[in-house]
Amino acid sequence: MAGAELMKTLLYTINNVLQQEKYKAALAVLKGFRNGAVYGAKIRAPHALVMTFLFRSGSLKDKLKAILNATYTHSRNLAYFVFTYKGLQALQEKIQGKSLPSQSFLAACIGGWLVFGENNNINSQINMYLLSRILFALSRLAVEKGYIPQPKHDPFPMFATLVWGIVLWLFEYHPHTLQPSLQSSMNYLYHDSNVWHDISDFLIFNKPRTVAQE
Repeated sequence: MAGAELMKTLLYTINNVLQQEKYKAALAVLKGFRNGAVYGAKIRAPHALVMTFLFRSGSLKDKLKAILNATYTHSRNLAYFVFTYKGLQALQEKIQGKSLPSQSFLAACIGGWLVFGENNNINSQINMYLLSRILFALSRLAVEKGYIPQPKHDPFPMFATLVWGIVLWLFEYHPHTLQPSLQSSMNYLYHDSNVWHDISDFLIFNKPRTVAQE
């Protein structure tokens, strides 16, 4: 009974603190850390699971370890970044007395340098993902602001044409310039499909089972 009362009091105290406006900025930073960790794990775990079992060789233990490491790194980095970004943003707003667009840019730049500046596979994938979204967003913003005229026709077909033309040219003639996971995917699609020995590795397996086990 005493334990139940203690828990009830503890929950009341915590909920009361969470409602305090003076703690809102600090609490938002902490929740940002939590959300970054959870979102990073949700995004990376299924991707790592699929890519590891499709393209990575080794024992089941090695594959599971690789999945856990990738998920942990993505989750940790995103949590650190959100914590850094929101913390620096709140600090600037407190010092300058108001919210300014430059505060968001500066906080994100510092967070990006500290957290995503290391050149590794996880950071590379995240940064390239964001780059593609940035180019789209800047193109739309440029049209909205009148810096470039509104296209008379949908530019998406030309965009798709150039993207696929360039990436396949790079894959066929300069594959070392592409990210390893993209190379693996394209090897599976475009090169492995050129080789088979019988019906088993034509329809059922990608490669003969004896070759796949070596």
